[in-house]
Amino acid sequence: MTYDMIIRGGTLIDGQNVPRRKADIAISDGVIAKIGRLAGAVARTEIDASGLIVAPGFVDLHTHYDAQVFWDPYCSISGWHGVTSVAVGNCGFGFAPARPADRGYLMNSLSRVEAIPATCIETSLPWTWESFPQWLDALDRQPKGVNLLAYVPLNPLLMYVMSLESAKSRQPTGEEVSRLVELLREALDAGACGWSAQHTEPGSGADMQRDFDGTPFATDVMSNETALTLARVLADYDDAFIQIVYASVNGMDADRSYLERLAEDSGSAIILNSITVVPHLPHQHRDQLDWVRSCRERGIQIYGQLITSGQSFTMTFEDWNMFDDSPVWRDATLGTPAERLAKFQDPQRRAALRENPPQGVFRLDEAVILKTYTPQFLPAKGLKLPDAARVMGYPNMVDLLIDMIVADELKTLIQVPHFNTDPALQAELVTAPYGLWGVSDGGAHTKFITLGAYPTESIVEFVRERGLLPLEEAHWRLSALNARAAGIHDRGTIVEGAAADVIVYDYENLRLLDEEVAEDLPGGEWRRIRRAEGYKYVVVNGELTQIDGVPTGETPGRLLRRGWAADARAGASGPRAAATGAAR
Repeated sequence: MTYDMIIRGGTLIDGQNVPRRKADIAISDGVIAKIGRLAGAVARTEIDASGLIVAPGFVDLHTHYDAQVFWDPYCSISGWHGVTSVAVGNCGFGFAPARPADRGYLMNSLSRVEAIPATCIETSLPWTWESFPQWLDALDRQPKGVNLLAYVPLNPLLMYVMSLESAKSRQPTGEEVSRLVELLREALDAGACGWSAQHTEPGSGADMQRDFDGTPFATDVMSNETALTLARVLADYDDAFIQIVYASVNGMDADRSYLERLAEDSGSAIILNSITVVPHLPHQHRDQLDWVRSCRERGIQIYGQLITSGQSFTMTFEDWNMFDDSPVWRDATLGTPAERLAKFQDPQRRAALRENPPQGVFRLDEAVILKTYTPQFLPAKGLKLPDAARVMGYPNMVDLLIDMIVADELKTLIQVPHFNTDPALQAELVTAPYGLWGVSDGGAHTKFITLGAYPTESIVEFVRERGLLPLEEAHWRLSALNARAAGIHDRGTIVEGAAADVIVYDYENLRLLDEEVAEDLPGGEWRRIRRAEGYKYVVVNGELTQIDGVPTGETPGRLLRRGWAADARAGASGPRAAATGAAR
């Protein structure tokens, strides 16, 4: 037979968490047509995979490429690290539905909370939509080097039905609830994968992310009952799911009861963001993971999405937005750089900033000073902030920090350690059952982090260097498990009949390259990036999209309408009329 492509002689790890084997893979019409011995077969494209690993493309369920896909079809940096499918619209943030008058707010909001430069969003989005189905159509038309699936983000939905002011100040009326349900159904019928929300109760101490004006988001104000009403809509649809960032002042038992009700009432998977290791609170992730295990044993479909990476945040106060857990620091980091500088120069603010340091994940006492532009502060370079204060003769680290960032006009370069600084605790996280690897935040926090490199980091560090788990299990976690949680039927494994999303790489020589700054964003903006070496070929829907890390220019990516490409299954966008979906 003649095929479109044959990948010959590779070691196949098919994503099903079964032992690897040698096999040839034939691809026709974007689908895995044959796996086995294909010595007599020919193809228009032949790939010699001798000595290489052949595996399913990775599935990244937590990204913010909503705007970036309009200028970067490969959704880098995720696309550089073997990712072939991404979910957009996470955390309740996005650009649809949206009336023309709402566009400015939505762009400003996402720019602040996800630290995406505003000029990138403003110059990227064509705004050819108002409704969510029109948004999906815009994504469908856009050339893509990866596959996309899209949540309905609840912040724009609440705002569209209630108005921004009302959505942030009260609960919806009965008529408004009916309209919310109607629009959600419309979106699901068009192919939305589910809905997403940040639901962190204001004043809980866990409401780390605030809107660009410092106020809570509409989904933070949203009642649990409204969320449960919207969850019940999903009960009529196969393959839909919910992604939620949740915290409450009511106590962990109440939190868990609500999340379990979301899963039970929706009949769908819940992806809970996020679980990670906090070194001084090791009981926290253990308790969360035990609860997730208990849910699965009781048949409740809750997955914990795990931040497994050990990377750090590198930042300046020109655009840092992650101190929202402290009201005084939140206020100081709102506004333009000029407005921020004026706030830090205000002597009346200094005492409050000193007395109320951030107490969340990003702690000032762990911050390291990487660079200062003022000679008098050079002795602080390379030191943790408390140590630098002692060296510089400051009685308080906050006073040193404020003096330094004012003198440097906010350009002082600081590194805040990320999670997972304890390797032993990180190992507990990585090997936990029912945990989904990867909160890449791809496309977000572009000047701070490069978490989109997590697939490569996982294989190199967790498998090859530390031996925490077999390579077969790593590929299952990076591809099939994520696809299964997201209701994606025909991706995540290499089996006959599956979509041909395939990576071919050199396991022994796979490595992460150093982080660097790239001035490649629209509007003249820059970002931090991290590339990899060792990925020889990336195939999406049967077409080569990258060779040795270099994009080919081909854009065969599809919009996955609730887990299926538009032409993969007739009627895939309809409601649940029969038990047609795969069990999850």
